[in-house]
Amino acid sequence: MQFNVKEPYFLKTHLKIINVVDGDGVIVENIFNREQEEVRFLGIDAPEIKPCKKLLQDERETHVAGQLLMELGRMAHKYLLKLAPPETQVTLALEKENHQDAYGRTLAYVYLSDGKCLNEKMVADGYSKPYNLIACSQLSNFQKLNSIAKKKKLGLYNIVKIF
Repeated sequence: MQFNVKEPYFLKTHLKIINVVDGDGVIVENIFNREQEEVRFLGIDAPEIKPCKKLLQDERETHVAGQLLMELGRMAHKYLLKLAPPETQVTLALEKENHQDAYGRTLAYVYLSDGKCLNEKMVADGYSKPYNLIACSQLSNFQKLNSIAKKKKLGLYNIVKIF
């Protein structure tokens, strides 16, 4: 994923993952002051891993049973753990207009030390989908990657057509 110099971003560096919460969220810690924050991956959505309001909403919208959605969520969580286990060094790129959600979580693009964007990789590999309820500059890129993943039946799309 390339940054557009016209887009207003700011970076948070010197972070490591201390917990992978689910398929689209992590808890990071600053390696210097040990301050922690919960991060939700901006622009993407993975299935839920436990019963909640969002799971019920996803069931209604997709017509996929909640139990299956939670199993898909656990698969996405496991895949993210494989890509970025605890202790992985990351950098966060935040959009100035949308850097926090309604629950106080930081919204960000999460980059590995090799420059790969986890948000992009999760969509490209079929373990999450674009999320358009919060504006983000990479939405169209995520939509293209999602179409390719669906067509190739990658990741969760190897099991279901929609999640």
